[in-house]
Amino acid sequence: MKSLKGLFFLVLIITAIPNPAIAENSMRVTTGENAVSVHTGPRLFLRYPYKNVPFKPYVQQLFSPAGVNILRDAPADHLHHHALMFAVKVDGVNFWEETPSAGKQLHQSFTDVKTDIKSVVENDKRFEIRNAGFTEHIDWTNSSRELLLKERRKIDVRQGTDLGATLLTWQSTFELPDGTESATITGSHYHGLGIRFTKSMDLAGRHFNADGKQGTVLRGDEKLLRSTWCAYTANANGKPVTVAMFDHPQNPRHPATFFTMTKPFAYLAATMNLHKEPLKVESGKPLVLRYAVAVWDGKADNDRIDKLYKRWSTKSM
Repeated sequence: MKSLKGLFFLVLIITAIPNPAIAENSMRVTTGENAVSVHTGPRLFLRYPYKNVPFKPYVQQLFSPAGVNILRDAPADHLHHHALMFAVKVDGVNFWEETPSAGKQLHQSFTDVKTDIKSVVENDKRFEIRNAGFTEHIDWTNSSRELLLKERRKIDVRQGTDLGATLLTWQSTFELPDGTESATITGSHYHGLGIRFTKSMDLAGRHFNADGKQGTVLRGDEKLLRSTWCAYTANANGKPVTVAMFDHPQNPRHPATFFTMTKPFAYLAATMNLHKEPLKVESGKPLVLRYAVAVWDGKADNDRIDKLYKRWSTKSM
């Protein structure tokens, strides 16, 4: 599909589906003037602001299969916490905290906006998987609008009865601008792909991971641990949910170093241990990072999370 830059909106809707039940639950992607929205039938599933955002595009809302939002955007205690976002430092320019000297992730265009429904068979049972996605082209610039990195960000979201969860895949491919030989990525111990949970999930929740590790206390309630996935379970507006973040085996420095905290608020981030080990991006060698966020209604146990992680990481869902 051609670039959507400059268009006020685009709506893609699956049509000609003979089964009314499937049509009622089909997905559509709406690219508005300032945000992308994904709906399942009449229900909002994901919202992604990309224009008229001060510093970066991000996932502002993400819902469980039952319709529970697990994200919080720009709380008063940390205005730069934008729900589900990715940010690091590039050549010393800070893209996480938002100050006059901070870097900006500038939206350029969208491509590959799509929706589909797939029928899969697993254990002799047939399931319908609803999928939606888009690719965004982003320029990472310093405060003087000098280009530091070019990103191709691919967001895919899906739901299906076989998954039992909402599954979002976030893939970022970074390349250098022409004439640049290298760029160095660094960051604080929490820089990477981060989730700020909705307020009702603060304080009373629990982090756990694939290996049952307790993690190393860094300061206060903040911990770091290496694992293939890390999860957080708590009540979101009175309803129990579980949110897991997956690290793909092909990511550099796999398994990820996860940052966790519950006090004074709940946070989870997949990092590359950049506060100790800078990462260099070289010309002609794109840096590809792939993560997933899965959301279950109720309390998902380790086996259930691990099953979906293995399926995602081995079948390129």
